[in-house]
Amino acid sequence: MKHLIINNDTCVGCSLCKDVCIRDNIEIIDKKAVEIESNCFDCGHCSSICPTNSIILKRYEDKLSEIESFNPNDNPVSYDNLLNFYKRRRSMRWFKDEKIDKETFNKLLKGAYYSPNRQNIQDVEFVVIDNDLEEFIQHVYDIISVKEDEFFRIKHVGEYLRNPDRDPDHHPLLWEGKQILLAFSKNKNDAVISMTRIELLAYSLGLGGFYSLFIGMADEINHEKLMEFFPEIDSDKHMYAVFVIGIPRVKYLRTRPHDEIKLTYK
Repeated sequence: MKHLIINNDTCVGCSLCKDVCIRDNIEIIDKKAVEIESNCFDCGHCSSICPTNSIILKRYEDKLSEIESFNPNDNPVSYDNLLNFYKRRRSMRWFKDEKIDKETFNKLLKGAYYSPNRQNIQDVEFVVIDNDLEEFIQHVYDIISVKEDEFFRIKHVGEYLRNPDRDPDHHPLLWEGKQILLAFSKNKNDAVISMTRIELLAYSLGLGGFYSLFIGMADEINHEKLMEFFPEIDSDKHMYAVFVIGIPRVKYLRTRPHDEIKLTYK
């Protein structure tokens, strides 16, 4: 099966597409690019490097409006600006009562849309926990409660959930969070990288949040039980990233030191 649509009228046979194809799927024959195999996995390197825009991926034939041309010598962000952005990023647990709307979540998903993934599989999907938040947290606690003796925080969650007079703004798992974004995938790296892209976009919009270790434990402890809450998701996918997200009600004024990062050359 052919994956590429090649315009022979505009192709100049420059061989750039052939040079960047990691599957050796393209040859230059009679000064024209020709797809010779069917092992293409739609990475799009060939179409992105073609100087005459002569290659289209059939898989994305209906998404040509998403293609943008740019000057490869024009870097849209400097090292210093991006590093400063990283420096100012802080985990946030104190949020306003206002929730993030669907339109904003759709904007955030653009970070995952442009995120790298293995073999271009693109199997990461997201769930926003909002209206079902209390039920979800109870479901998570029912799973992670087996670790109460090991982690005081989990024991605290149980005590909190059983307390009829509990303070909704001091939740031991959510703090003041009222929405959670979950990433599911068959590959941990794909989910984590996608969520990181979303997280950084969130900070660019003035939002904030934190990654939840304890909610994420639910998948590690009992994946099958956890997925009972998500019948619409392929059970072969795992909940690899959990980000409690919201609109911050506090603003930090300075960065903080970190331990040195170790780097070994071998």
